[in-house]
Amino acid sequence: MNSSIARRQALGGVVAAGALGVIGVATAGTAEAATRATIKYGSKGSNVTYLQQRLNYVGYWCGTADGAFGAQTQQAVFALQKVWGLARDGVVGPMTWAKVASNTRLSPRYGAGYRIEVDKTRQLALVVWGSTVRYTLNTSTGANKPFYAWGRWYDGRTPSGKFSVYSHVNGWQTGALGSMYKPYYFNGGIALHGSTSIPAYNASHGCCRLSIAAQDMLIRAGIMVNHRQVYVY
Repeated sequence: MNSSIARRQALGGVVAAGALGVIGVATAGTAEAATRATIKYGSKGSNVTYLQQRLNYVGYWCGTADGAFGAQTQQAVFALQKVWGLARDGVVGPMTWAKVASNTRLSPRYGAGYRIEVDKTRQLALVVWGSTVRYTLNTSTGANKPFYAWGRWYDGRTPSGKFSVYSHVNGWQTGALGSMYKPYYFNGGIALHGSTSIPAYNASHGCCRLSIAAQDMLIRAGIMVNHRQVYVY
């Protein structure tokens, strides 16, 4: 049997897009997954490996499935919980397990293309590649709180619109507002950049924070490059 067909059958078969704007795979194992032990940051073992494999399969990128629930796995769980409107606690209990088992993948808001979409409402960064969303990543955008820097006030928002990356820095960049890892600027001083703090809510001065691991992955994959389109909404 063709390996891709076997994998699809093992996961239960393809289903159509749902009300959440997702496409994915329905699984016969949803009930079984919901009975798994609750796991969270610091957990280890086969349940964590299973979680990581499922998350990676539908684009909630968490790196290597190594059985250790670390920071990047937590970021992926945040992203999945945001998609489904669950509590953004990073804990994988029965409700989150059920959504992991549903194998849903978001569909792009603006159709096919090669871009990064930033959904401010759900605090997600979507890597649109062709006609699908390749990766769904946790992000933290502007906190919408005024701040004072460089002799003037700023509103702390991440403006909506269609932009493209025009410049980047290969490494850490430190300024009055803190440090950014490999920032890729797409709108004035606003960038997609790696950070050591990416909470499940909007907390930045206007930039779009990603984990350091995710930023490196996107750069290695040739996704985060100059002239890449960035749609913010």
